[in-house]
Amino acid sequence: MNATPRIYWITGLPAAGKTTLARALAARLSQDGLQTFVLDGDELRRGLCADLGLTDQDRTENIRRAGEVARLFVSAGITPICAFVSPFAADRQRVRSLFAPGEFCEIHLNTTLEECIRRDPKGLYAKARLGQIKDLTGWDAPYEPPIAPDFCFDTQTSSLSAILDRIVKTP
Repeated sequence: MNATPRIYWITGLPAAGKTTLARALAARLSQDGLQTFVLDGDELRRGLCADLGLTDQDRTENIRRAGEVARLFVSAGITPICAFVSPFAADRQRVRSLFAPGEFCEIHLNTTLEECIRRDPKGLYAKARLGQIKDLTGWDAPYEPPIAPDFCFDTQTSSLSAILDRIVKTP
């Protein structure tokens, strides 16, 4: 396990399992003695990013702000675990560029759209289907999957414990 603070950036479609993984990873790393903090997209959009909508520019600004907050955590010796849809590859790369080599770990949850729709814990896909939500990533707004993430998991075929083991056992 890496004992120095680094950022774990978890990306994937809405309902892919990002927040579940982020919370479990934070608990696991905390057990191993690291100070962690989960930065969740929904939580940031209720506060720091409440002024942003779902335009491409607003999504980019949301991820820029999240990256800057994560950078502050790393500089304070805290490991941020970030759960954001972050649909654009350029935005994720911009966040990566804020960190030294080895400090940024990108985790892609490659959960199918069909499975995300089946899970739909917040009812977002149901609302999008009814036209009540527009520009839902993966539905009627684009998602650019990472080309070379540090990890890529299908949450339908990999258990949470297996995913955690793989992440924490990789230097």
